[in-house]
Amino acid sequence: MKSFLIITRRSPYGTSYGKEALDAVLMASAFVPVSLLFLDDGVFQIKQHQDADCIEIKDYSPTFAVLEQYDVKNIYVSASSLQHRGLTEKDLVLDVEVISDARIANLLDTNAVVLSF
Repeated sequence: MKSFLIITRRSPYGTSYGKEALDAVLMASAFVPVSLLFLDDGVFQIKQHQDADCIEIKDYSPTFAVLEQYDVKNIYVSASSLQHRGLTEKDLVLDVEVISDARIANLLDTNAVVLSF
């Protein structure tokens, strides 16, 4: 069975990429094993204490809590992306596996389909 890796690389607000990535994860997980990787500014999507009210946009970060119900167990965050943005694993709303760039390269090689948002 093919496996999917969905990468989210953009910050949560200003574009629809983050929400579209989350929708793709939820939809694909009904059919195939899905892994999710937060990379670059995508790490801000799962940062705690977001306040989107000031820009009058709905905060969709609570939706990440349903990933477990959709059997999405492989959720990764780039260690270097966290470090470059001054974040730690404790700043995130999800339990994730923080991984190295070498491990990211391995994920890219071992998944049949890679979608980047």
